[in-house]
Amino acid sequence: MARVRQEFTALPEFADELDLLPLDLPFAPFTLPRADAPCVSIVIPVHGKLAHTLACLRSLARHGARADFEVIVVDDASPDDTATVLAQVGGLRLLCNERNLGFVDSCNAGAAVATGEFLLFLNNDTQVTQGWLDALLACFAERPDCGIAGPRLVYPDGRLQEAGGLVFADGSCWNTGRFEARNAFAYQYRRRTDYVTGAAMLLRREVFHRVGGFDIRYRPAYYEDTDLAFAVRQLGLSVYYEPSSTVIHCEGITSGTDPRSGAKRHQATNQAKFADKWASQLAAQPPPGTPLERAIRWHARGRVLVVDATMPDPARDSGSLRLCGILRLLDAHGWSTCFFPDDRRAGSAEAITLGGLGCEVLAGPQADELPQWLARHGRQLHAVVLCRHTVAGQYARLVRLHAPQARLVFDTVDLHFLRERRAAELAGNPALSRQAEASRRSELALIEQSDVTLVVSAHEQALLAGMVPSARVELLSNIHELHASVPPHDERRDLVFIGGWQHPPNADAIRWIAGAILPRLREALPGIRVHVLGDVPENTRTELARPGLEIHGRVPQLEPWLDGCLASLAPLRFGAGVKGKINMAMSHGLPVVATTIAVEGMQLTDDVDVLVANDADAYADAVLRLARDAPLWQRLSGHGLENVRRHFSADAAAATLERILG
Repeated sequence: MARVRQEFTALPEFADELDLLPLDLPFAPFTLPRADAPCVSIVIPVHGKLAHTLACLRSLARHGARADFEVIVVDDASPDDTATVLAQVGGLRLLCNERNLGFVDSCNAGAAVATGEFLLFLNNDTQVTQGWLDALLACFAERPDCGIAGPRLVYPDGRLQEAGGLVFADGSCWNTGRFEARNAFAYQYRRRTDYVTGAAMLLRREVFHRVGGFDIRYRPAYYEDTDLAFAVRQLGLSVYYEPSSTVIHCEGITSGTDPRSGAKRHQATNQAKFADKWASQLAAQPPPGTPLERAIRWHARGRVLVVDATMPDPARDSGSLRLCGILRLLDAHGWSTCFFPDDRRAGSAEAITLGGLGCEVLAGPQADELPQWLARHGRQLHAVVLCRHTVAGQYARLVRLHAPQARLVFDTVDLHFLRERRAAELAGNPALSRQAEASRRSELALIEQSDVTLVVSAHEQALLAGMVPSARVELLSNIHELHASVPPHDERRDLVFIGGWQHPPNADAIRWIAGAILPRLREALPGIRVHVLGDVPENTRTELARPGLEIHGRVPQLEPWLDGCLASLAPLRFGAGVKGKINMAMSHGLPVVATTIAVEGMQLTDDVDVLVANDADAYADAVLRLARDAPLWQRLSGHGLENVRRHFSADAAAATLERILG
């Protein structure tokens, strides 16, 4: 239907925003980047069509890449003056076949002389865009199982051409997303796919040669790219579609579009060869006629829907950091994930960020509301994760109605009623007490309705065991990577507090630092400063202003402070759950000075993993002790790292996810 709609929709020949280079540009010599030890060897087979080849090469020169690359053009006995003209392009390695060999042999010839760690096969009727090559390399860096990566291919008119390819049990293929809107969120997430077209594909040179290169049985062309993908998958590697890389492809320029003539006539013959070679593997592929939405996820363990109040932003709060870690683990362990933000707000950049975790975002102007989406897709779901009682309370019944087979998981994020009750007690506020009681009833009701409830701390798990003994409550805490390089005590100065003002426990802590803790510290260490990293309103900054308090707002990177400060402060006087600010600091080997509430449920011991103090004088004394005692600092640093490894690592979270979903 998409193709029918597009056929009757008037489109410009070229989409202006793609900024294509013209084909009629008069030739003048130019130079391509060329490295002595390239990371990537770009192999471009050509047979005529000089104008397209020049536009392709100019686009490579125009956009470049952070990674070093070389360009190898294999002139397959072109009938025009391709060889003469290309000899004038600086930096280009030009190979010339004595006779026309076809795509397969030309690509193999180019690969034979390549020197890069990676091979990038690229059609001459393509133009690359900014960041295209680095995004493909990032897929390899971030996905250890990546064997081949392919970009988002688009037509010159802006429509999507391919977002990965599907292979059916009879060997037939389909380009995912063909003729759809290229920026649709459904095609903005990285995922495993059956194959990517040879028009633009990246793989390691060693892997290409290990599988024997492009199989010559498919001479001169067609199905060699699909065959290569199956050979690489047979090694235990995966083929990935990488949406952050965009390549414009004038499909049909190289081989035509008529299946009865030119190289295209080999398509049907080579499908039969492919089906015969891979008969046993094809038995595991979807049957012809399988709906595309199901075929895309055919090899996934199952589909998991996650719903939260807003799009996660790891730079904003620890809950977002944890959720992104969960999504990353689900993808790594073979689950197909999709995310619905309850506020419906999701920009393209946010969708791409989540797409890098293998997660599809269900938002945007054309997206359904969640009740409608569940009615259409609920029966496909293996599990639904509803985050926070304010969100879960809206949708739990709908999940049971439209996805009765799905495991319903309630992720508390933290027990809201516990945090609100403590805030009410600290403030002596009856209204907050009533709000805490309402939250308690809501959360406990959802825990009873759900198949599994997730909490972030052992303290909360024990608390719920007494309150709802029949419920299954699993511990899935914060997820952090360990940072091995830890600058020593004598290279550090100042203190850091991580957290935004919008979270009430953080606001109270910042006020306490400014009003009581910092003045005591500066009496003993006049030059010491506290750096506050997180959103703080401008009027509040003015109110809090005093010597030694530096409010930086949200920062792009925490590392400069975590690697340069003496300690991280967590003077929280109320709250619940596990404190991401503590995990984050300890994952960098930065000791923490905290309150009893702050370290609750985190398996931390005073004077072993952390320093604990609950009044301003004791808090200042603990910081001063740390500043003056290098061996103490070193001991806390090492034990903090070990605590994160044991309780807050990806391995610990993955084990919990496997228990509840496997």
